Amino acid sequence: MDRSEARLDLSVVVPMFNEAGNLTPLVDSIGRALTGLGRSFEVLIVDDGSSDGSAEELDAAAASRAWLHPIHLIRNYGQSAALQAGFDHAAGRLVVTLDADLQNDPADIPRLVRILEEDDSVDVVAGWRRRRQDPTLLRILPSRIANGLISRVTGVKLHDYGCTLKAYRREILANLRLYGEQHRFIPALAAEAGARIVEVEVEHRPRLHGTSKYGIGRTGRVILDLFWIAFLLRFLHRPIHAFGGAGLALAAAGMAILGWLTIEKFVQGQDIGGRPLLLFGLLLTLVGVQLLATGVIGELLIRIYHEPEGRRQYVVRPRTRERAPASPAQASRGG
Repeated sequence: MDRSEARLDLSVVVPMFNEAGNLTPLVDSIGRALTGLGRSFEVLIVDDGSSDGSAEELDAAAASRAWLHPIHLIRNYGQSAALQAGFDHAAGRLVVTLDADLQNDPADIPRLVRILEEDDSVDVVAGWRRRRQDPTLLRILPSRIANGLISRVTGVKLHDYGCTLKAYRREILANLRLYGEQHRFIPALAAEAGARIVEVEVEHRPRLHGTSKYGIGRTGRVILDLFWIAFLLRFLHRPIHAFGGAGLALAAAGMAILGWLTIEKFVQGQDIGGRPLLLFGLLLTLVGVQLLATGVIGELLIRIYHEPEGRRQYVVRPRTRERAPASPAQASRGG
């Protein structure tokens, strides 16, 4: 049977870029954490165009481990694309993500999986690095500011959006597509798709090998993506409301100014040809009409997006979750 058609309990997706010193211990740690679970599993490590020999090390590790499946991207696309590649290839009912730098502890995976298996109302379990082992000024402080801003803008309150260690139900990820730097916004995107999210504390360890791929220089990109996420959550299915409100306000103000100048011209006989107010009124009216037109075009595009391929604007929550059959080990214990 093709692996993509197999029915697995768990898929672990790990984006990797230049982690040669961490890869072998990471694979060993994941294997120890998952072997005792009594669940069928696979580990997909997505090589995001590494150039330090970690791709060859990954292939060597996979040669002796049937559950390890390397995915090699042709170049470095970024963490969001690497995660999306892993999601596209994952075959498990549940999907867990974690970083390849060994700062996430694979021993936390069984706990996240148990929460999803024991509580049908939970769709996403997000890790919280409460005792984070990173430099305070360069990493922790900017992260706290970003987490507060993202929580406020999206309305999904989490302490740690940047923690990659998370567990998802497969059907939630099926409704998501990641672009740019959107991997840190997965909980907000999942909530927009109807997911119920809980946050749990997880272990965080200092980086022992390699260098961090994150830095304060990514702040600008995160802020730009946050603007897109805010628009996506509020106005994706009603773009006329995003552009139409501003368009109506500006057009109304512009027409009011032009109306007043018309009265001055024809009733009071004043010369209005050289007044800056005339240009201002024309500008407001023109911009307002353009925004209204943009909203109408957006409404047409959202219908083109949904209707040709039969996409729905909603997701129906199943009344009962399908559970995987018990493994032989569980059956022998009466589990």
